[in-house]
Amino acid sequence: MDLMEHQGKELFRAMGIPTTPQGGIATTPERAEELAAGFGVAVMVKAQVLTGGRGKAGGVKFCPDAAAARAAAEAILGLDIKGHTVSKVLVEPASDIAEEYYLSVLHDRLSKGYKIIASVEGGVEIEETNRTDPEKVVKHDVDPTMGLERAAAERIVGAAGFPADVADELAAFLVQLYDGFVASDATLFEVNPLIRTEAGEIIALDSKVSIDDNALFRHPDLSEQAEAGGGDPLELEAKRKGLQYVKLDGDIGIMGNGAGLVMATLDMVHQAGGQPANFLDAGGGASAESMAEGIAFVLSDPQVKAMLINIFGGITRCDDVARGVLGALEVIGDLEQRIVVRLDGTNAEDGRRILAGANHPKLATAEKMLDGAEKVVELASQVS
Repeated sequence: MDLMEHQGKELFRAMGIPTTPQGGIATTPERAEELAAGFGVAVMVKAQVLTGGRGKAGGVKFCPDAAAARAAAEAILGLDIKGHTVSKVLVEPASDIAEEYYLSVLHDRLSKGYKIIASVEGGVEIEETNRTDPEKVVKHDVDPTMGLERAAAERIVGAAGFPADVADELAAFLVQLYDGFVASDATLFEVNPLIRTEAGEIIALDSKVSIDDNALFRHPDLSEQAEAGGGDPLELEAKRKGLQYVKLDGDIGIMGNGAGLVMATLDMVHQAGGQPANFLDAGGGASAESMAEGIAFVLSDPQVKAMLINIFGGITRCDDVARGVLGALEVIGDLEQRIVVRLDGTNAEDGRRILAGANHPKLATAEKMLDGAEKVVELASQVS
C-alpha cells in the first residue's frame, strides 16, 4: 500500500522523523487560499497523487501569498499527472533550502534484507545521478536481525560524503528513518529531497512510503488512510469485495484461477502485442458465483476493451466456470466488450461445449493460452 505525500509525512511525524511544518489538504482553490492565509507565510501547493514527476508536470508550485496559492490550486486541481487526476493538494509553509540530499530505506528482495541508499545529490535527477555517477550513490545492506546501530549510520553518512558539520544530525535522522521503517512494516521509506535548511536543520521535504499489505492488520490507522483516498478506486472497491485485483495501465482485462497462471497470462498477452488492464486471481477453487462477480468487476473498468478468462481446471471445474461466465453475461446484459475464454483441465470439454451451445455474440473460446492471448489482442485492436 502506497501513501500520498501528506500521509507519509503524518507517519514521519508520528515516528519522530523531522519533516516540514504541518500543512493542510485542500480540494478547492478557496480552501487552498484559506489555508495559505492562515499560515501567513509563503507556501507550497503540491499535487497529492501516487506517482513521481509532479514538479516537472506542474504539480508543485511556490506561492508567496494566499492569492497565489488560490491560483496555483486552480491550475493543479484536475491536472493529469501520468494518468493520475489531481483531486487534492497539500498546502504547507515553504522551507528555506540550502542543500538537497537523498536518503531511503527499502526492502531488498535480492539480499532478502534491508538496503539503505544515500546520496549528497538529491532532487529530481537522482535516477540520472545513479546512472552517470554511481560513486555518488552509497548503497548499504542491513541485516534485519541486527538492525541499524548509530555507528553504522555514521559510517554510511561518511561514505556518502555528506558535509561534516551536519554529519551527526544526518546519522541521527537515518537511525530514526530506519526505526520508523521497521516499526511501520514498510517496504519503502524514501526522502527525496532530504534538505538542509538555511538554519542548518535536516528535514524531510518530501515522503514516499509503501507499507506491506500483509502487515496492515497491525496498522488499522494506515489502512484507513488508504481508504480515505490513497489508492486506485477500483483497487479499493476490489479490496472491499475480497477480490485479488491489481489495476494496470492497459486495455485488456485478465482473469484466471491462481496467481501463477494469471501472471503467465499477463506475459502471454504482452508477447501477443497487447497491454493488460489488470490482474485478477479468481482463486484455485473459483465457483460460478465468484467467476460472475469477477467478470462483472473487470468489465466495469471503462479502460477495458476486451477480456481474457484463462482457467485451468483442477479443484475448479470448467463446466462450472462456463456456467459462471454465461451467468455473468446474463446479469451484465448489454455487453460492449468481447470476451475470450480459454478452458483446460477438469471437464474442459464440457465447459467449451456449454459455451459453444450458448452461441453468445460477444463470446469466443480458445483451447491454448497463446491462441487466447492472440485472439483477445486482436479483438481489443478492433475497438476504437
